[in-house]
Order: sequence, then C-alpha cells, then structure tokens
Amino acid sequence: MAAAATAMRGGSSDRGGGAGPDSGKYVRYTPEQIEALERVYADCPKPTSSRRQQLLRDCPTLANIEARQIKVWFQNRRCRDKLRKESSRLESVNRKVAAMNKLLMEENERLQKQVSQLVHENAQVRQQLKSSSMPNDTSCESNVTTPQNPPRDASNPSGLLSIAEETLTEFLSKATGTAIDWVQMPGMKPGPDSVGIVAISHGCRGVAARACGLVNLEPTRVVEILKDRPSWFRDCRSLEVFTVLPGANGGTIELVYTQLYAPTTLVPARDFWTLRYTTIVEDGSLVVCERSLSGSGGGPSAASAQQFVRAEMLPSGYLVRPCEGGGSIVHIVDHLEFEAWNVPEVLRPLYASSRVVAQKMTTAALRHVRQIAQETSGEVVYPLGRQPAVLRTFSQRLSRGFNDAISGFNDDGWSIMGGDGIEDVVVACNSTKKIRNISNGGNAFAAHGGTICAKASMLLQSVPPAILIRFLREHRSEWADYSMDAYLASALKTSTCSFPGLRPMRFSGNQIIMPLAHTVENEEILEVVRLEGQPLTHDEVLFSRDIDMLQLCTGIHEKSVGSSFQLVFAPIADFPDDAPLISSGFRVIPLDTKTDIVSSGRTLDLASSLEVGSIATQASDASPDNCSVRSVLTIAFQFPYELHLQDSVAAMARQYVRSIVSAVQRVSIAISPSQSGLNAGQRILSGLPEAETLARWICQSYHFHIGVELLTQSDGAGEQLLKMLWHYQDAILCCSFKEIPVFTFANKAGLDMLETSLVALQDLTLDKIFDESGRKALFSEISKLMEVGHVYLPSGVCMSGMGRHVSFDQAVAWKVLGEDSTVHCLAFCFVNWSFV
Repeated sequence: MAAAATAMRGGSSDRGGGAGPDSGKYVRYTPEQIEALERVYADCPKPTSSRRQQLLRDCPTLANIEARQIKVWFQNRRCRDKLRKESSRLESVNRKVAAMNKLLMEENERLQKQVSQLVHENAQVRQQLKSSSMPNDTSCESNVTTPQNPPRDASNPSGLLSIAEETLTEFLSKATGTAIDWVQMPGMKPGPDSVGIVAISHGCRGVAARACGLVNLEPTRVVEILKDRPSWFRDCRSLEVFTVLPGANGGTIELVYTQLYAPTTLVPARDFWTLRYTTIVEDGSLVVCERSLSGSGGGPSAASAQQFVRAEMLPSGYLVRPCEGGGSIVHIVDHLEFEAWNVPEVLRPLYASSRVVAQKMTTAALRHVRQIAQETSGEVVYPLGRQPAVLRTFSQRLSRGFNDAISGFNDDGWSIMGGDGIEDVVVACNSTKKIRNISNGGNAFAAHGGTICAKASMLLQSVPPAILIRFLREHRSEWADYSMDAYLASALKTSTCSFPGLRPMRFSGNQIIMPLAHTVENEEILEVVRLEGQPLTHDEVLFSRDIDMLQLCTGIHEKSVGSSFQLVFAPIADFPDDAPLISSGFRVIPLDTKTDIVSSGRTLDLASSLEVGSIATQASDASPDNCSVRSVLTIAFQFPYELHLQDSVAAMARQYVRSIVSAVQRVSIAISPSQSGLNAGQRILSGLPEAETLARWICQSYHFHIGVELLTQSDGAGEQLLKMLWHYQDAILCCSFKEIPVFTFANKAGLDMLETSLVALQDLTLDKIFDESGRKALFSEISKLMEVGHVYLPSGVCMSGMGRHVSFDQAVAWKVLGEDSTVHCLAFCFVNWSFV
C-alpha cells in the first residue's frame, strides 16, 4: 500500500509511468521504454536493485529514467497485475454464485412441487379413509381397467426408440423433478468453491445420487468427456458400444456393454447391458440418458462375462445446459441396482450405499470435468513441463493396473495358484502380462515368464482410513522391504530377474517425495518417490542404488471425504510416456457412513515406536462414536517372474504380503482412536476386570481344570503374563456365561482368526461362528463342560466375522473362575487354525 501511495504522489500514468522524488509531475513512458520494461517484467516481476541498475545500463532508451522511477514502475505493474487477477477471480466467483443461485432456485421450486404433491396425496388418503368408513354401495361399483404399456421389442429400431424416449422422460423427472426423494448429502454443502449441489436418494429402489454444478466448458465438450466413462470412473474396466442407431432430433441410440472392477477381493465384479440415448431437448440442452435392457443375455458371450454379476442401471444420465456468459450447467444422475443380496452382509455397503455411488461416480464425473476445464483454461500448470493429459494418463494406468491385480479376470490371463494350506493370501499368476517395454529394447516376460500377484483383504475396526494411508505413505520403512523394491526395479532394467536375496541391499530409510500433479480439490496426488539406497562395499559407492517409484495417493488430504482411500505405486526406470508400470498398493474402503471426526491432519509420530500410547489416547477423546467405524483393507502386490523361478517367486510373494498384513495390523492398533490394542489403558471393555486380572484367571483356570500350564511361564505376573497371552500362537477366545454367549475378549491370534477387533468382538455370539455340525458338537458337550469344567472339541470348521471358513485341528473349552471361584466366563483355545 505504501508503494501504491508513492506511485500516486509521483503521478503514475495509465501507461505505467512513475515520477521522480522531486518532480511532482506525471512521467510518460515512450512505447519503446514500456516494451523494454515489459520484457524484463515478463522474465522477473520483482527485480532486485542490482538488476534494475543493470537494466538502466544495458537499455539506452531508459537512460533518462531514474532508478527510483524504475522501482515505482515495477511496483505499480505488480499492483495492476494483482488487481486484474482479483477482478478476474471475482468475476468467476460472481458467475458461479449466479449459476448456483439459479440451481438453488430450481431446487426450491422442485421442493415446493414435492410439498404440493404430498399435500395432495395426503388429502386423497384422508378422503379414502373417510370413504372406507362409510357403507359400500355395490350398485355403484365399476370395473376400472388399468391401461397396460404396449410391449416393446428391444430387437428392432422402433422398439429401441420407444425405450429411449421413455428413458429420457424418466431421467429428466429425476434430474429436475420429484421422481426421487432427494436429500442433501452430508458433508457436501453448496457454495462457490464446492463441486456443486450433491444429493442422495432416500427410500427408493436401489441406490441413487444426483449432482448439479457449473463448469467452464461448452456443452458438446462436456458430453464428450462424460460419455468416455473409463477416463474418469476408475472402477470402470471397459465400455464397448455394440450398436449405433439414429434417434430423434439428430440423436443416437447405442447398445453399450460396461464392465466394472471389483472394489475388493471379497466381492465379485459387476457388469451392465444398457441402452444409451443422446439427444437435444426443446430448450437446446444436451441429454445423455441410459438404462439397462431387460434380460441377462445381452452383451458379449457368457464365457467372457462369467466372473461378473449382472447389475441393473435404472434411468440415469447427464443433462447439460448452456450457461449465460459461457460454460455449462451440468446435472448428473446415477441410479443403480447392484444386486447386493449376494454379498456378505458386512460388505453390502460397497453396493448398497447411495453415498458411495455419489462419491465414486456422480461427484467424480463432475470433478473430472472441472479438472479438464481448469487445465484447458490454463489455471492449472504442472512442473517439469508435462502436459496435464500425460500425467492424467499415468494416474489412470497406475489405478487400472492395481484394479486388474485385485480383480484378476480370467480373460486378462490371470489364474489362481495353489496355496500352502493357509488361504489368508491369494496368489495368482499371469503368463501373458508384459512387463518390460519392448520399444526400449527390453524383452516381454510373456516369452519366458509373466507376473505373479499376491493379494489379501481384511476388516479394520476403528482405524481412520486417511490416517492409515498417510502413515503408509510417509513411513514406508515400517512395512516395506527394500530388496523387494529393488527386485521390481531391476525387472524393468535388465533382461533377467535376479531373485531377491541373491544381491544384498540396504535401504537408508530416507525417501524423497517429489509432487507431479494433483486434482483441483487434492483428492488425488501423483508423485515420484525416491528411495535412497546405501552401498554395502567400497566399490559400490560410485553406483546409484536409489529407486524411483511413481505413486498415486487418494484421500490423504485432510479435507477429503471419499469412498476410497488408496496408495498405489510402481517402480519406474525412466519417465517415457509408455513406461511399463507394475502397480501394487493398498486400498481402504469405509463400510460405515459416519463422518471421521478425528482430524486426519494430526501428527503421525509413529515411525520410531508403534506402541499403543498417547497418540491413540488423544484420538479416543475426540469422538466416542468413531469407535464403530469399519472399513475393508485390500492389499495387492505384483512381482515379475521367469518361468524357472515361478514357484519360488510365488512363495516369496505370499510371505511378503503376510509380513505386510502383520505390519498393517500393528500400525492399525497404534492409530486406532478406540485403543482396541493391548495397552489401551490396560483395560479391555467396560464391565470386565482389568486385562491383567483376566489373563491371570484364564491361565489359573486352565491349569486347575486340565492340570497343565497354558503358557510356558505362567507364573509371570501382571503385564508380562498379559503380553504372553496376547502373543500366544493359538487363538484364545472368551465369551460371557449367559443364555446367549457373547464374545468379550480374544488375543491377537483370536482376533486374526475372527477377522475383527476387540471393540467389534462383542457383536459376535458363540453360535454364529460355528456351522450346524459345530453347534451340535458344542451343545452336546455343554453338560460335561458344566460338570467337569472343561471339554475337548474335535477338529472342525468355524466362521470368521467376514464370513470366511476357518478350520482347526482341535479346540478346548474351559470355565474361567474368578477370585471367589464363581464362573466368570467361558474360554476357548483353537489349535492350528487356518482359513479354508
């Protein structure tokens, strides 16, 4: 402001003039002088004093200008630039507010119509109730025939056109009408800086979401982007147009087959066979509407679709209206029926939540269009001179490679390999997947090997997804093995793969994160991570052992409210546009709709120690409701192999993923706000004694009833005994001694077996983990258990909390006695358990 005041006193002209300290008059610059100053300003808007002096010496046209006048000119020039940018920003905000106001007025009109309709329906119901209370006059009865819709033949153009027109009508009634009872999506408040107005369905068939927003692109360009679903919907594996027919008003009718990836290894993927209708309505708006065609036989052959469950798309689509002053107002509706009935109950929110659809599809489409609009206008500039489309392609390839690994479709060449008897990790191989870039002189592994993928899924309780992904990103040394990263990197550079362990390597623990790009609202971040290696011998000092990873992070921003949190990465030898990528990583999908109140931006000071202590204690004070938040974690890692090393690489991959699972479980306990781990205030759940006391009762009762020690050093006391019980190799479970036994405690092996946590444990009852034969065997031994104090159960099968079968060689049950020798609870020990 002082600079501006000086400029005004000195008399700066509209052409960028300045005045000397004593002149008190305006100084007019010649066009040549302004041109010279503008050239310097374009290169350096804020030159130093020495740079200004150099300018006066090098430019003869400025010989009569004083150094102070040059300084004032640059100050004024920066002020005008700032004012121009601010004016442009305010104009943009004003346009957004005007468009948002228009959308809100339309929403208000829709709600008023809905209120009028409800009032009318209420009056009709009242009249019907009043009429039903009066005597029936059978003489006035008349047969009312409900008109039937004429049959429509989807096999001929006229029938398809009829379906298309009906789809258009139903879609518009959802996009701008009252066909669905819309409610505002929690956490998505409309405003100039928001993605738009987002709503989800309430009480309709299937799941539905709607979004309205303003984008700075022409309607035809918006429609072109949205129709290319695989480019913005990361869960879309493929979209194939089978038939194209002419429609009304110069529109087109298309028969489309779409495949979606499975979100996790625990549920099957979905596909759709739909009719898509593109047309122009009376007011000039562009419409793309879509719905499923009846029958499950449409699309490709049954053999190529056998790994999919046919889902239904109810009338959905896009309404794009031109906006005054440029740009478009976009209405998006997604209404789907995913057939969630065939998914385990705990995982049904993946396919039965309107909120998930809104986050993964509806708002994702709107955000993608906004991103391209800002890139097109030049508002977004990326480093290294790379084009936005190139960086976006890298993000899509990373995500697609990770989705391919999780889904493991047969038509991609994946086949399940035999396990080692413990089915906690699934290993699949693909002998057709190319790893090395042939154009750069490498060989494809398809000729003599392929790719192996080891993957696993697990249920997390009370673990904030954003914090977990941020920890995995920032503290890679806590879970990763540098030799594995080096093995993957070497596969891209050499003609053969060196089996891990043959060449010793050391990771310094340091990583340098170099950002490349991010979306407008930081939902996704693309970056390069450099892992610094250490030479082991003097001869290796001159050779770089660093490893570069291309990494995609989703949902780590503290304001992110997403349906999926991901950390996906792949080693890169260089950075050509066609660089081969071997995607691996983590995905966390929340299963509850409760908002994560704990700030994801809190400090992650867990690298030095993963003890459950102050961090989780602080988090537990933030929100007691957060303890019930559940999510499913999926881990997938890919490894190239040569044919003669296939079995060795498969065994290595399986063990490596198991080690990562263990590390993630340890981290999850440390960051869990509910403190469901061992040192959670040294208590288990309210109503139970101290954990140390319970551990002592379990061990003493075992010795009292069976006559042998449960632990090798059961004479330990306090915390030592509790730790030994917690880390005991077999699964220890305790349930209440009531009519309906509810689990109240489990050691680490027990929680792993049930795939749950101590907080969620109390949601499981004893009868739910046994099948019919197991329940009969247990109930037949109850009287003996009460009389003798313990019983042995034969080998059998039980169920985890995720619905997976768990086999065990033997189980023993005994009564846990308290201080006064009364039965406190029942304890079970499952020996040599494994997932079937």
